[in-house]
Amino acid sequence: MTHAPSSIVYVVDDDSGMLESTQWLLESVGLTVRGYADGRQFLDAVDPDAAGCVVLDVRMPGLGGLNVQEEMQRQGLNLPIIFVSGHADVPIAVRAFKSGAFDFIEKPFNEQLLLDSVQQAMQDRRLSPQTTAGAPGTQALLDSLTPRERDVFLPLAQGYTSREIAEQLNVSVKTIDLYRGRVMKRLGADRLPDVTGLAIAAGLVNPLNLRETPSS
Repeated sequence: MTHAPSSIVYVVDDDSGMLESTQWLLESVGLTVRGYADGRQFLDAVDPDAAGCVVLDVRMPGLGGLNVQEEMQRQGLNLPIIFVSGHADVPIAVRAFKSGAFDFIEKPFNEQLLLDSVQQAMQDRRLSPQTTAGAPGTQALLDSLTPRERDVFLPLAQGYTSREIAEQLNVSVKTIDLYRGRVMKRLGADRLPDVTGLAIAAGLVNPLNLRETPSS
């Protein structure tokens, strides 16, 4: 923590009202924010050595969010991306996650949800910069799970708590915690969003329904 570069949240959105309100929200909790009205402007300005994350609108004139994501990968910009979209477009969300997106949030979004996602993304970047980007063979990783681990993997990816999974499978919470640790280790996942991303990439979970479950 002593000599880590200061983290920046880049917000890219062509809707000026949304851009401004998102900037205000993130700055209100002490984050350093830079806002851009289009993808090309962001790509020209982003610091290749920056720590932090990107809050990126999916649909924008010119370079859309997915194009920006592709360009970032081409340039080797390893910043976690939180996509925001006003359209419940499952194929786009799946494509974004398959390309390593950290999160996909529908507009209008709950402010706390965005703040939590940004904080998690920045912590994830500090702990394991390369976890989300292209681990070898999603299907091969999932095939390595035992049947019991698979039973825990899916509800875990959907956002259920250990207690809820224990009730579903009729075992103790301790047992679920044990399996949860084994699932994450086997998948090479340091954080829950990585588990969710793998499930979405494999087509096992609908990314737009993840947060319907009442967990906080």
